[in-house]
Amino acid sequence: MDTTLDPRPVYQRALDQLEKLFAAVTPDRMTRPTACTEYDLRALLSHTVGGIHRIAYVGEGGRSEDVPAWIEPVADDAWPAALGRARVRVTTAWSDDEKLERIASVPWGELPGRFALGGYVMEATTHSWDIAQVVAPEAALDEHLAQVALAIAEQTLPTDPRGGEVPFGPVQPAPADADVYTRLAAWLGREV
Repeated sequence: MDTTLDPRPVYQRALDQLEKLFAAVTPDRMTRPTACTEYDLRALLSHTVGGIHRIAYVGEGGRSEDVPAWIEPVADDAWPAALGRARVRVTTAWSDDEKLERIASVPWGELPGRFALGGYVMEATTHSWDIAQVVAPEAALDEHLAQVALAIAEQTLPTDPRGGEVPFGPVQPAPADADVYTRLAAWLGREV
């Protein structure tokens, strides 16, 4: 699927995947580390839901920089509901086709809404992998999502420099026979 045409269907597919993973979250895992090393599971869930609210705010006409990339504390058993509220908001915010052409302000620049939302496809898909490593390492993740996210990452994120304004670590090596999620994680600086 080419997210330059309309990223909304693939973003909804990424949210479907997140919903399944959030349903597997249990309170006893909240302080476990994640592959996104700056976050434990609780902080990563907050960042992930916050990112959905952030791109919803962009769809509503705001600048992503004006809202935090996390949400207020959520009870350990209330993450699926928090994700559900964010999903309703983002779906409503991006329902108008004209928003795909409107210039949007996101952390990586000002660009047409379709490209801004495409970046959040990469974000939601990557964090699905991060979350799955903690809550359901055996889960079969949607390979198509990872293919789309990896294509976005390779087109938009330089291999060098990383860090600072490019909030990813250096590209990590991945085995030659690695699946697409492992390649995506490695491209975004996760040790795989």
